[in-house]
Amino acid sequence: MAAQALALLREVARLEAPLEELRALHSVLQAVPLNELREQAAELRLGPLFSLLNENHREKTALCVSILERLLQAMEPVHVARNLRVDLQRGLIHPDDSVKILTLSQIGRIVENSDAVTEILNNAELLKQIVYCIGGENLSVAKALIVEISSVSPESLNYCTTSGLVTQLLRELTGEDVLVRATCIEMVTSLAYTHHGRQYLAQEGVIDQISNIIVGADSDPFSSFYLPGFVKFFGNLAVMDSPQQICERYPIFVEKVFEMTESQDPTMTGVAVDTVGILGSNVEGKQVLQKTGTRFERLLMRIGHQSKNAPVELKIRCLDAISSLLYLPPEQQTDDLLRMTESWFSALSRDPLELFRGISSQPFPELHCAALKVFTAIANQPWAQKLMFNSPGFVEYVVDRSVEHDKASKDAKYELVKALANSKTTAEIFGNPNYLRLRTYLSEGPYYVKPVSTTAVEGAE
Repeated sequence: MAAQALALLREVARLEAPLEELRALHSVLQAVPLNELREQAAELRLGPLFSLLNENHREKTALCVSILERLLQAMEPVHVARNLRVDLQRGLIHPDDSVKILTLSQIGRIVENSDAVTEILNNAELLKQIVYCIGGENLSVAKALIVEISSVSPESLNYCTTSGLVTQLLRELTGEDVLVRATCIEMVTSLAYTHHGRQYLAQEGVIDQISNIIVGADSDPFSSFYLPGFVKFFGNLAVMDSPQQICERYPIFVEKVFEMTESQDPTMTGVAVDTVGILGSNVEGKQVLQKTGTRFERLLMRIGHQSKNAPVELKIRCLDAISSLLYLPPEQQTDDLLRMTESWFSALSRDPLELFRGISSQPFPELHCAALKVFTAIANQPWAQKLMFNSPGFVEYVVDRSVEHDKASKDAKYELVKALANSKTTAEIFGNPNYLRLRTYLSEGPYYVKPVSTTAVEGAE
């Protein structure tokens, strides 16, 4: 099949008006597996296909775009960056949007590949041209690409800001169109994942502007379109910088998160729960939440309630947030922090251990795994080990392999066993016999199946 495609590609290159050949190549390529094309990548000559894009013939252009999409997938991004640079530059200024989108998606592959992106970054002229070519486009894929290029290095961010593209994106972020605002905040959040990106956003006053928009959201009937993205932005910012500094400087962020957990809108609740989980994923963030006192206890009670009563997707998000909040690495287990996680666990429900055991017995693998993750998060904390040991049948439940049937659940159970077996306090709290059962489970691996013993019966055939 791949040989037939190569033969047709050579025909296309040889002929002046190869419409029939393009149609044939297009249908053959649908049937050729990508790995076969990858094996032939060195033989693929794409120049003639790129040339045909300039003929202003609608069907030929559509066929060439579709064929190129398939063939370029078979090529390594480094190869594309080195050998098809001129074709990509032409594609960026092509009058047909489908050609531009094809080109932008290839530049996207290059930017995401650490070896290929240096081909662009080491060529200042090419980078500049890409940035300026994209600048004329209002396609959302072009904006996303600008953010990707800006995120690579301070130099690439500089090209994108000099061209006015990032400024345009930031203008739209604070503009009147709420749907555009919602798209822009996702892109700005991506830029904030890098240190130079965060510095730029702070210098330009963007973080203050986002905070002010959250302040004004109460009087905006359309705020539900963009508010989740704005809150998520701050959650990520807090974890990457300093939770304490961000929460002290932008108190509206914490205020809005607490408010959103009470919302009747599951989208709002979901984002608030995710954000609490992100914020509480490190010790500094946990301490920020602890300082809010009874307010945070009420929030925990609400999350505990939702993990039992919400729709399945929100239940899972609640359980993930609980795992994140309660986990403490061994080296950070001071008496104060252990008392704190124990009090948080108690605030979730009247009998949290039973609550999560109940959830883990429901017939949804995702829920089962999320509940096991909660147990794993607390498994190395002595107060939790005492609770587990004193809960009737809990140790049996942990070492019982017949409960889990799918791979994800077996893996999740194994992580729980590993956390218990590797903890310094387990042997003392669980007792040696139980500790040995955990060590045996651990050494047998997650997928161990006990051999069925067959006893010979006298007189049987």
